[in-house]
Amino acid sequence: MQTILPSAITMALYFVIFGNLIGPRIGQMGGFSYIQYIAPGIIMMAVITNSYSNVVSSFFGAKFQRHIEEILVSPTPNILIVAGYVAGGVARGVIVAFIVLIVALLFTEIQIYSYTITLAVVVLTATLFSVGGLINAIYAKKFDDISIVPTFVLTPLTYLGGVFYSIDLLPDFWRAVSLANPILYMVNAFRFGILGVSDIGLGTAFFVIIIFTSGLFYFSLFLLRRGVGIRN
Repeated sequence: MQTILPSAITMALYFVIFGNLIGPRIGQMGGFSYIQYIAPGIIMMAVITNSYSNVVSSFFGAKFQRHIEEILVSPTPNILIVAGYVAGGVARGVIVAFIVLIVALLFTEIQIYSYTITLAVVVLTATLFSVGGLINAIYAKKFDDISIVPTFVLTPLTYLGGVFYSIDLLPDFWRAVSLANPILYMVNAFRFGILGVSDIGLGTAFFVIIIFTSGLFYFSLFLLRRGVGIRN
């Protein structure tokens, strides 16, 4: 009730407002109807939000209630602690992606171009933002700290990540600025998996996603090993 259904309802509103009401006025984009074009971005937005919030709330809750200490004093390796929390975030991200896809099918027809690419992007993106949520929770000292990053970082980057438009529509300067947004690569890689079209080369998109995922994963291990935000 608190983790799955809200995403389905929220994303359904996006499809109603942007797809059914605004979409017909915009027309086609990338050779598809507007609602088909934005569907992959909306699904990816749900994956990012849910995988991040799942881990940041779970790990910070363990810190706040002080039962994280039971894990830290056990012989559990740090890599297993990270993998456990990340697996939870990935599971929620994949489930939400599937549910939002079903919601999207109520509004438009979607034929998945490549199941392999689609699933790979969902899992990698969910992993990336699950680790990001873990890092946020490690540094957080109060409940307000776990809402700063989603509000002031994730939300702007997501909306400016090509969810509702193609960056080919932007002037050269803003198109270059958009290329510095890592979420752009995730949205376009997922859009290629669903529709077969992308503003970014697929190889480049996967390279960026894997680099960010690997970097944050090893950084989270470093923080746990140093006891940052935990062993105070």
